[in-house]
Amino acid sequence: MDELLSEKEQIEKMRAWWSEYGYYVIGGVVLGALILFGFNYYQTAQRDAQIAASTLYDTLTLNVADGDLEAAEATAAEIATGHGNTSYAAQSKLAMARLYMDKNRDQDAVDTLQGLLTMNGFENLKHVGRVRLAKVLLYQDKAEEVVTLLEGHESSAFAARYADALGDAYVASGRFADARASYEAALRETMPTVDQGLVQLKLLDLPDEATAAEEPVEDSGVEPDMNADDADDMAEGSAE
Repeated sequence: MDELLSEKEQIEKMRAWWSEYGYYVIGGVVLGALILFGFNYYQTAQRDAQIAASTLYDTLTLNVADGDLEAAEATAAEIATGHGNTSYAAQSKLAMARLYMDKNRDQDAVDTLQGLLTMNGFENLKHVGRVRLAKVLLYQDKAEEVVTLLEGHESSAFAARYADALGDAYVASGRFADARASYEAALRETMPTVDQGLVQLKLLDLPDEATAAEEPVEDSGVEPDMNADDADDMAEGSAE
């Protein structure tokens, strides 16, 4: 009889506990299920968005390869609108800048590369963009803007390219001593990110300090390499 009362008391205690806390248990289970569902949904949405952005970027590269500026601009705009804070958007700006230069629209290339530099993150791609922007500005005879752009932005992976471009800008500005120092800095870098033979030739072509002080500044003849291989730049971007 005592055992029966004990079982009844236990059942009553369980009923009382469930009456007081049962809703919390059910709520916890439901909340956990919702969190799991939400996480899975987020993961799926992220994956789908990445696939969509990748597909658009593949389309853009085909547009650029075909030289189809109108289609490329439309695709780049779609990437910027739907995937604006992704590496695909950053890389699309590099691709569009190259196409603009192929179409002799250098100011559009400048605007596009400057847009890349204002994005949040993507520092490696920004290094690529900064070097390319320097080349376009040199093409536009804006050497002082190149100096402003590159000074203070040295990095281990891009130090040689920055120094080489700065040397070209200094030559164009008649600052031959600074140019010599920059070319020598480019040659000291151990990472083979520049044509050291070409840099050496530019260094040897500099006037000596006495001659430079006597002669007026003339056209340096330095031409930015507007056909540098994209793959080299991207490899440097990933090396940092």
